[in-house]
Amino acid sequence: MSSQTIARRYATALADVISEQREEAEVRDELSKWEQMVASNPSLLEIFSNPTIGYEQKQKVLSELIDRTRVRPTTANFLRVLLRNQRMADLPQVTAKLSQILDERAGVISAEVTSAQPLPAATTSALASRLGEITGKKVNLNFATDESLLGGIVTRIGSTVYDGSVRNQLERLGEELAG
Repeated sequence: MSSQTIARRYATALADVISEQREEAEVRDELSKWEQMVASNPSLLEIFSNPTIGYEQKQKVLSELIDRTRVRPTTANFLRVLLRNQRMADLPQVTAKLSQILDERAGVISAEVTSAQPLPAATTSALASRLGEITGKKVNLNFATDESLLGGIVTRIGSTVYDGSVRNQLERLGEELAG
């Protein structure tokens, strides 16, 4: 079974629980902080992913960290489930999928916008507004730069790509001229 399928199953189950308890924002934030903590500490990552380290030792480390971070019971229980099922290494994928599921349920979609240079604030707000009109949903924009675009922007929403880059336009013009 793929890690994306596993992440989706755990994230969907957690999303159902936290939606019922109205803890979406809090649990999402706590798991994001946990993901950062584990990623920034190679020793923790090694402890949780190494099969030669006993479950009891891992459980002690997890319990100590839960006590120190003072997370909600829902978050703590979820982390224990991941540990028990040897899925702590999948925490980044589960957290990303959880955010996606919660956003979908709230009518929010994410768009990846790539431009040759950083975009001015007026352009980003106009772009968010226009994409909201196109999709009928609230749009969260994530920005990246790629100097090879020369100019214009490339926007990806799910599997749909809107390519308004100068590079793409030049490629299309070259294809038309060639043939």
